[in-house]
Amino acid sequence: MEYRYYITTAIVVITLQLFLYSFARTLGWLFNLSTKYRRIVTALVFLAINGLVVLHITRTFPIFRIMALVLVLLLFAFFVSFCTACIYKLCKGNSSINRWLKIAYPFAFCGLVGLALYNAYVPTVVHYSVKIDKPLEKPIRIGMASDLHLGKLFGAKQLDKLADLFNQEKVDIILLPGDIMDDNVEVYRAENMQPHLAKLKAPLGVYATLGNHDFFGAQNSIASEIQKAGITVLWDQAVEIDGKFALVGRNDDLVKNRPSAEQLLKSINTKLPVFLLDHRPTEIEKHAKLPIDIQVSGHAHKGQVFPASIITKVMYRIHYGYEQIGLGHYFVTSGYGFWGVPMRLGSQSEVMIIDVEGKTP
Repeated sequence: MEYRYYITTAIVVITLQLFLYSFARTLGWLFNLSTKYRRIVTALVFLAINGLVVLHITRTFPIFRIMALVLVLLLFAFFVSFCTACIYKLCKGNSSINRWLKIAYPFAFCGLVGLALYNAYVPTVVHYSVKIDKPLEKPIRIGMASDLHLGKLFGAKQLDKLADLFNQEKVDIILLPGDIMDDNVEVYRAENMQPHLAKLKAPLGVYATLGNHDFFGAQNSIASEIQKAGITVLWDQAVEIDGKFALVGRNDDLVKNRPSAEQLLKSINTKLPVFLLDHRPTEIEKHAKLPIDIQVSGHAHKGQVFPASIITKVMYRIHYGYEQIGLGHYFVTSGYGFWGVPMRLGSQSEVMIIDVEGKTP
């Protein structure tokens, strides 16, 4: 684990230097700086940003969100600079094109930032329909949202929107598979979000499990606040709902001694349809060998900001979307909220609506 941490840190640091070099070169080009001033700007950019990184890593001045924002903005600047350089080369260094590219650059950059903010705060609704291999008295419409990360940048307004979406879709049950809060309940309480979370209602109930960000030491407080809002928290539990179907909720795998899904299934009638909430999509292939009909997960955020989606795609059998494996149906959402910075590129905030039909008796 330590080696992976060091390797990841090294990759991030090297990538950051590439972005800083690109940014410094771009500033020199945009403002027609002389060689002398280009060198000065390059030195200042490298010293300033790397200085902030050192302050953060050494915990002299923890500024995670600021650093995350800087990294994302440098990434966006790199994208625009790369596209600009390609157009310039294709036009064989035409001076007129060069002038227009300089004018267009800030608009392209701001447009990319605007798109990322839009993707983070304007959710889309994704619909799926599946038929399971067990009888159901009548079809069930599941509303699923994961990774709300309720905190400073995402709160009451977004909860009201989520409740409206579920009401508009007329869902029968709501499932929230983890990362409800952003590490703790301080902002949640300070901004009185409970009445807004309590707006999430469905005829068959609202159920949640805790994700990794819910298990950073405040899990008991987080679970308590969720339950006060009328939501049932499943702590490594399996329950039968009116004898119609069963729900299984697993704690995040930060809890190393959590029981397996197979162990949890022993307490219920698996001839009933079984719906599993498991925050991380890490054990899907194991679950495909069990009598689980539907699994809902989140965590990966579909990478949140490209090209992180390439990494999540490599990490998980399903990092986003839907796949049927055997008789089971597996869903991984990009999440309703976001982590770190309020930006998404190559992903969008979303709610999943899953229509479930049983086989004919």
